[in-house]
Amino acid sequence: MNNEEIREILALLQGTNITVFELERDGVRIKIQKSPLLVAEGGRLPSAALTPQEGMARIYTTPSPADRTPAANTRVITAPIVGTFFRAPSPDTSPYVDVGAPVQKGQILCIIEAMKLMNEIESEFDGIVRAILLENGQAVEFGTPLIEIELSPEA
Repeated sequence: MNNEEIREILALLQGTNITVFELERDGVRIKIQKSPLLVAEGGRLPSAALTPQEGMARIYTTPSPADRTPAANTRVITAPIVGTFFRAPSPDTSPYVDVGAPVQKGQILCIIEAMKLMNEIESEFDGIVRAILLENGQAVEFGTPLIEIELSPEA
């Protein structure tokens, strides 16, 4: 999927009351989420929405979970609840973990915010973080893959 196709989708959504749009094609998943403020103002999506930093709409492209096949010695931590994924306890602090970091069972990996409650997600395994599958601030559903961990040899 290229930028022109994304612009066409945004143009189609402009002026509608659709708040979340997801599309998967050719192994790429795109999610467009309008700000609640935009919906209150009639659903108009400004042209600045193409830059996620502006906060007007978020566009995420990630490999489809079906396309990711973890290695035999890798386990995936999934979202136990619906909410918003955060890598750090606050915007001005370092992430709990980065790719390549060793982790221990019970160590906090990330937070999922749900209804203003911060739910700490802990590692279920000892190992090394091999992939962080989401962007900070991305909405998650129950069962959404979050982080891949390569198991330690003794696990």
